[in-house]
Amino acid sequence: MKAAVWYGQKDVRVEDREPKALKDNEVQVKVSWTGICGTDLHEYLEGPIFISTDKPDPLLGQKAPVTLGHEFSGVVENVGKDVTRFKKGDRVVVNPTVSKREKEENIDLYDGYSFIGLGSDGGFAEFTNAPETNVYHLPDNVTAREGALVEPTAVAVQAVKEGELLFGDTVAVFGAGPIGLLTVIAAKAAGASKIFVFDLSEERLEKARSVGATHTFNSANVDPVKAVYEHTDNGVDVSFEVAGVGITLQQSIEVTRPRGTSVIVAIFGHPVEFNPLLQMNKGVKLTTTIAYTPTTFQQTIDLIANGSLNVKDVVTDEIELDNIVESGFNQLVNDKSQAKILVRLNGDQK
Repeated sequence: MKAAVWYGQKDVRVEDREPKALKDNEVQVKVSWTGICGTDLHEYLEGPIFISTDKPDPLLGQKAPVTLGHEFSGVVENVGKDVTRFKKGDRVVVNPTVSKREKEENIDLYDGYSFIGLGSDGGFAEFTNAPETNVYHLPDNVTAREGALVEPTAVAVQAVKEGELLFGDTVAVFGAGPIGLLTVIAAKAAGASKIFVFDLSEERLEKARSVGATHTFNSANVDPVKAVYEHTDNGVDVSFEVAGVGITLQQSIEVTRPRGTSVIVAIFGHPVEFNPLLQMNKGVKLTTTIAYTPTTFQQTIDLIANGSLNVKDVVTDEIELDNIVESGFNQLVNDKSQAKILVRLNGDQK
């Protein structure tokens, strides 16, 4: 089978690999579509970040080279002998997060976590395996393409939860990439009354308006802090840092009202300077989020299925696996009009 394999920084190769042997508790998925995540891009440009190179991943047991891809949907091809909830032909989506704790109801990612597609072979392959507990049924009215968007949407839904957003609250989102756009969609669904979005790309700002942003500004031309205070009484209730750079971290705190909440969602590729006094002087609660809980993952599927989250519009391109480097990673770097790029593996399957 074909697979896109990470060997090192700027070294991802599409090559032939044998599907892994199926463990008793695993489901083999014939992958339909896989999304390119910002984390995949970080690993390509700056890695290793999450990928283990010197010793096996402590939870998933693999080290580089590793097949990337953790945002994927597919159809069950085969099941291990201990699997009871799935059968060949079931349409599914995979939750790629694994935690140190064994029982699902006790999962806390901050006790230790890893991801299928980073700590073990993932969804940029025609077939991949996942533990039964990480596999979820895809409703009939949710397409395979939408299935590949469940994982990044769950990140946004969890971020909104972490921000404790209330109906009618005001929101600022820094960064209109895929997760930023999905955060706009999730905040709108949660009842945000005003949604400010800041980015350097006019194309991405236009996309943000199309998915629910009420105010959009190009940060190259407008001071985000002045813009927010011109349109609010005393700053926004909740801000989301989804750009991953020092200046936007500072601005996300500055635009937040006293005693409001600022949520770091982006993966920072490099350390940044931060003066805690900026936060302390306003009493802003600064929190972070990484991934999501199993409950949030299932809720995200349900919210897409019932129409509360319309995620299709964040997709800006669909490519073939053979072109993942040039038309995927490099295009995301060089073309800021791009948001979410989906990679076709086996495509839509009956």
